[in-house]
Amino acid sequence: MDISHIEHIGIAVNSLEEAIPYYENVLGLTCYAVEEVADQKVKTAFFKVGDTKIELLESTDPEGPIGKFIEKKGQGIHHLAFAVSNVNEALSEVQEKGVAAIDKTGRKGAEGLNIGFLHPKATLGVLTELCSE
Repeated sequence: MDISHIEHIGIAVNSLEEAIPYYENVLGLTCYAVEEVADQKVKTAFFKVGDTKIELLESTDPEGPIGKFIEKKGQGIHHLAFAVSNVNEALSEVQEKGVAAIDKTGRKGAEGLNIGFLHPKATLGVLTELCSE
């Protein structure tokens, strides 16, 4: 697998409206995009830090994955995303190596990326996302 960099770090928050000012006013970052990904029941906000992004995730449905995560664990780091050249090839490769994947093939995510998640039980407890353009 050819990981080029950390694409983003996903952070679950109760409210983008409450979280964005911290990243802008305290850390001095700029929110450059807010987007809803309806099929994932989430609204996202993005900040760039060098080649890496911070993705804030607000649930639009308490039964969605972010809503359930916050209910169980509270706000905080949700996942780590790596940039790969081809998400479908990367997902196939990890599955061939015996790593359980949540997504067998890539699907559309925020910012038009193709994404696929690996199961945290197979990745030492870290929900891992693979992303490609």
